[in-house]
Amino acid sequence: MKKIIIKSYLVLTTLLISSCSTDLDINQDPDLLSPSQIPMENELPAAITGIGASAGSYFALIGGFWSQFWTQSAVANQYKYLDDYTLNPSQSINEGGWASMYDALTDVRNVKANALATENWKYYLIATTLEVYASQILVDYYGAIPYSEANNTAILKPVFDAPEVVYDKMALDLAEALGKDLSTSPVAFAPGTTDFIFKGDMTKWTEFANTLMLKIHMRQSEVRPSVASAGIIGLIGSGVNFLSSNAAIDVFVDENSRSNPLYESDRRQLNVATNLRASTTMGTFLKSNIDPRLAKFYDGDTFQDQGYFDNPSGTSVSVVELSATSPVYFISLAESKFLQAEADLKYMGGTNAKALYEAAVTAAFEQWGLGTDAAAMLTGAYSFPTGTDSDKLEAIMTQKWVASFPGNGYESFVEHNRTGFPKVSTVKQTDAGYKPGQITYSIEGKTGGLFPKRIEYPLTETIRNSNTPAVVKITEAVWYDK
Repeated sequence: MKKIIIKSYLVLTTLLISSCSTDLDINQDPDLLSPSQIPMENELPAAITGIGASAGSYFALIGGFWSQFWTQSAVANQYKYLDDYTLNPSQSINEGGWASMYDALTDVRNVKANALATENWKYYLIATTLEVYASQILVDYYGAIPYSEANNTAILKPVFDAPEVVYDKMALDLAEALGKDLSTSPVAFAPGTTDFIFKGDMTKWTEFANTLMLKIHMRQSEVRPSVASAGIIGLIGSGVNFLSSNAAIDVFVDENSRSNPLYESDRRQLNVATNLRASTTMGTFLKSNIDPRLAKFYDGDTFQDQGYFDNPSGTSVSVVELSATSPVYFISLAESKFLQAEADLKYMGGTNAKALYEAAVTAAFEQWGLGTDAAAMLTGAYSFPTGTDSDKLEAIMTQKWVASFPGNGYESFVEHNRTGFPKVSTVKQTDAGYKPGQITYSIEGKTGGLFPKRIEYPLTETIRNSNTPAVVKITEAVWYDK
């Protein structure tokens, strides 16, 4: 198996050359700078692209298989271990995802420390938001993670904080950063073009942080209902604004090491354009609903049952469409609206749930240049249910699942575990009673009928850090999945 390599510097180096200026003294070796000497405007791109590269490659690939966006081609074997649920601690995609995310967090936390030291509250809010975003991916996939002692060079073996402790700390950190007076930040050192997400627009960063806070509370809806309820009601009641645009990196070009991380890892580095094939799960859902996104997701409408990589006619299965220049979405406008729709339905009486759902679906279609098709879908196949709250929640979460394609499958995988939507099929996909869009156990699954729920700690971490918890099976639920 060829090793997947996505290092943040591969994307970062050429982006910095083409997009950023530097204030570093050319007579001083940047490698010899102490962490406190690194200009925040120079380290911020490493933080942003590092998180984007990790989430948008390693975790995107895992999430895409487990959200059943795609399945392994029958004429290759690159990702069989994801399709049959045999991902283990020593595989490179596991170790790479963990290491690259913490590598990015090193930059994030150094920016945060320097921002605190200089009372630059704009950079402080940006760094805190990025820190929480990256940490939530890790805690949701692995369970307990180093947070309070992570990325501290003086601590070689950081403790692993329990998931609920991490969540409490993330919420407190965000609240503290949001409480700073941004107007007192030094004008001469304001975030600008090296902010690849919002170009220094702090109104949008505040919206991003608020949306992330909503996401943190919502993730706890099943396991800590009182915490979720109080947090969400308080947040919405305070009148804060949530994302009104995509929080995304949109600077990729179709060149080596400068393209979208998922495209870079799956298409360019592997030099195989047909590894990822259209899954029957997502494919039949789109086709049965005459959803125009079908032609954007796949190069045809021939699907392969999940995990059927021994399919003798596999060469005829449609291939997943990926673009070198697609953005990496941290939180899309669609996801923001779906979060708000769920929050309104569960905690605010549901008065605005329909309008927020429709805004979310519209934003999801607009991501693909299909905004004009949304209205017809919302009065037809995707109309908001008039039945029970469970029916309404299913509609919200199912459309959120579709909207996560292709690079945010890690998000829809977690949300499926939390809410149970899309539903799990009681029959195989070959059965006439199979309902399009329902999740099915992989045909080649090696876990006795149990779906994956988490990623096991990477072997390198277990070896190097004696504080690493005992390995928990891939089929054991993570804490938020009650």
